[in-house]
This record gives sequence, C-alpha cells and structure tokens, in this order.
Amino acid sequence: MKIKSLVLLLSLLPLALSAQQPKREFRGAWIQCVNNQWKSVGRDRMQQTLTYQLDELQRSNINVILFQVRAEGDALYQSDIEPWSRFLTGEQGVAPSPLWDPLQWMVDECHRRGMELHAWINPYRAKTKGTPALTSAYYRQHPDRFFEYDGLWIFDPGIPENRAYICDVARDIVSRYDVDGLHIDDYFYPYPVAGLPIPDDRSYSLYGQGMDRNDWRRQNVNLFIRDLYYTVHATKPWVKFGVSPFGIYRNQKNDPNGSQTNGLQNYDDLYADVLEWIRQGWVDYNIPQIYWEIGHKAADYATLARWWDANAGGRPLIIGQDVERTVKFPDTTNPQSHQVYQKYNLQRALPNVVGSCQWYAKACVDNPQNYTTVLRQVYHPYPALQPQMPWIDRRAPRRVKALKPVWTKDGYILFWTAPKARKEMDRAVRYVVYRFVKGQRVNLSDPSHIVAVTTDTHLRLPYDGGNQKFVYAVTALDRLQNESKARRKKVSL
Repeated sequence: MKIKSLVLLLSLLPLALSAQQPKREFRGAWIQCVNNQWKSVGRDRMQQTLTYQLDELQRSNINVILFQVRAEGDALYQSDIEPWSRFLTGEQGVAPSPLWDPLQWMVDECHRRGMELHAWINPYRAKTKGTPALTSAYYRQHPDRFFEYDGLWIFDPGIPENRAYICDVARDIVSRYDVDGLHIDDYFYPYPVAGLPIPDDRSYSLYGQGMDRNDWRRQNVNLFIRDLYYTVHATKPWVKFGVSPFGIYRNQKNDPNGSQTNGLQNYDDLYADVLEWIRQGWVDYNIPQIYWEIGHKAADYATLARWWDANAGGRPLIIGQDVERTVKFPDTTNPQSHQVYQKYNLQRALPNVVGSCQWYAKACVDNPQNYTTVLRQVYHPYPALQPQMPWIDRRAPRRVKALKPVWTKDGYILFWTAPKARKEMDRAVRYVVYRFVKGQRVNLSDPSHIVAVTTDTHLRLPYDGGNQKFVYAVTALDRLQNESKARRKKVSL
C-alpha cells in the first residue's frame, strides 16, 4: 500500500466509521464468462479461481453475485434447451470434461457464504465475432428468426416466438436452480454502428402494423421485459428480476426530462425504455451502468447518479461502478486521491440509491490502488442485508427456536432450530447472528453487531478461556430477506 494512500485512508476512517452504516444495502459484483480464460483451464482451476474470488468478495462484505450463465444463446449449466457455452469449454455444444454444472456449483458456494446468486443472461445475443458456428437447435430450426449485425447474430426482438423462447429459457433456469434472482444487462437491440441500419425489415413488415419503427422496436422490448418479469415470478414468486441498462436514459437535448449528458441513449439507440419498465412494475431492481468518472464531459458520473436517483420510481436503485475507471481518475476536490471516496459519499447521500455493483468482480478482488481496502475499512466494514421488496412479499418469518450454546468436541457452538413456515415464502433460508457486550443495548439496527449471516443453524463461538459475558441474538431471514424478531441468549465466554 502506498504511504500517501494509507495516510489518507486512515485519516478518513474515524469520520466514516462514526456515521451509522446502512444495515440494508445491495453490494453486488458481476462475474462474467466473456473474456475470462475458463475454457483453457478446466474444472479444477476454474473452481479454484472462483473460490478465491468469492472468499475475497465475502471479506469485502459483498452480498450478491451476478453470474453470467448465458452469453450467446448458450449455457454455463446443464440444459436440454441450449448448448454448452464455448466460454466454458472452448467450443459451443461441447460438454465440460469432467462433467460439472457451474451454475449449481456457484449457487451452493454463494449460499454457503451467505450471499445471493443472481443468474445473469444476455437475452438477444446469439453469436459474437469469436464464435465460428452455432449449434443451437433453435437456430437450426428457425434461422429466419435471427439477423446479422456487425459480426453479431441477434434474436430478432420483433418476432413474438423469440420472446416466448427466451422466457422458456428463463423459466428453465429459475425452476431447476435455487437462484435468488434473474438478471439481464444492457444488450437489447444492438449497439448502433454508423451507417449500418438494423436489418429488421422482414419482422417489421409482418408485425409493425403501421407503427413508427422506433416506437415499434421499443414496444417489442417492453413486451419482452413484461413477459420475462411475469415468467420469473410465476415460476418462483420470490426470485427477483433485475436489469442493468446503459448509463444514459435520454439526453436533455432530445427530452426535457433527460440528463445533461451527450452520449448514446437507452431510449433512442437501444430501444430500451427503462423508465417505462419501472413505472409498470416490471423490474424489481435497476442497476444503471454509470461507469464514467466525475467530471466526464459527455457523461458526468455525478450528474447521472442524481438523475437516476430522481427517476428511481419506487424501485431499488443500485449504482453500477467501474472499479478500474474509478481509480484511474483523481478526486475533483482532492487530486491526491482517486474517486472512490467522492463516488461513494455521493451514493450514500442520494435517498433512493440502495447500493452498488462492482464491474467487475476480479477487478475488485485485485484491489487496484487500494479500492477494495477502502470498501472493507470505510464503506463495507460490516455485513449488510438486502433491501426489502414489499411489493413481492413483506411478511417476516417466525422467530428461531431452541437457541442454546453447547460445548462440543469442536468447541463452543451456538445452536438454534428453524421456525415453522406457513408456506415457502415464509421459510427461513438464512440467519443473522448479532453479538452485544453484557449491559449494551440490543440494537438490531446497528450492523456493527452482526457477526454472521449464515444458512446454518449453528455458529461456532470464539472462546479464548476468558470470562466475558455477551448477549447473542439470532433472527431468521426468508427468501426476500424479511427479518424475524430476535431470539436472545446470554453467553459467557
């Protein structure tokens, strides 16, 4: 750690830690399969790499992993619908050897660490420039439902059967895996290339019904988002559906309600009407990719963060943070520091922002210019629960039962029993363990007292032969992280 950075960090710690840290905050990280080298390393090395990353992210109190499982109409999981991904094995349609299921493995590993796992899919992209051939049965049967654009093959969003097919893929993932969320990113209609029109004349002639073509394209994406949202919740009501759109909705020069920016636009260029999805309640959380720096001439981070905050629309707003760009640029008020403090202080000050998501996980793990050290010591010093989503479910589970410390051959263990559940939505799936010094007020709103968020019904207690007295409190979390009342126990250690 550089001396100047360390001095600055230590000078900020007392101020940061004196403020109440949020008990609930979305703290995510994207783990992508594209541009990773998994296809050349095999199962054991890939698991070793992912284990290391998850352990480091857990140390940073990251509580959501968005894991890319469908990059181009393929699968990083066992599927009867789509072929194995070339990003896993090197060749589309070829199964990993030895056979294993990365999505199931990641669900298990994340849950073991108290993290949520959201399966991340790219809905419309079917082939990138590096894919020599498509082995998808759907493509072979219906090549007329795709179009080629700048070296990519795209599921034509204007064809209703494509919407239904992608929803079938999502239903298959959600029904067979214990994922906590389904996530899509910013690829809708393809990013425009100057002088290259989108070749959707055929689908427009079939389904356009005289609409303005741009409005028709937006309607196509709207219908898909609506159908995907209801597919997810009809399959498992507790699974969250989130989107991560490009960082600019519209520029003010094109819309008086747009942001004071000058760049590519969701609404006009990708035909993604994100605000309409929020108004209609078709998304459970929104993570705009605000990857630019504070002071960027065309797309200023602070301007965009405030704009999205003002247009959050009652859904959780999470800021997509670019780790490498954040440390590349100096703080506009303190050139000796990079922008992590400035960005996170702004984020925490905005009333509708409930967290951030790191692009990308490996960059966060690598700790460039002490970015991750700042997260651990200043902004994520304690665990956090997920923001609540009362429009899905607001009913908390019952309290845990039979809370009792027991001496065992493995040490002093705090045991409890899961509460009975009326239905699956009420079932306890995680537990929060708090610790207070005897005489200290039991304040469950203070996350500094959280010692574990776990799927186990036991916790090994630290014992060093002393005679300290504590009060432990244990609460139950359901699938939406609604929290039960606490069960308390006095413990002498």
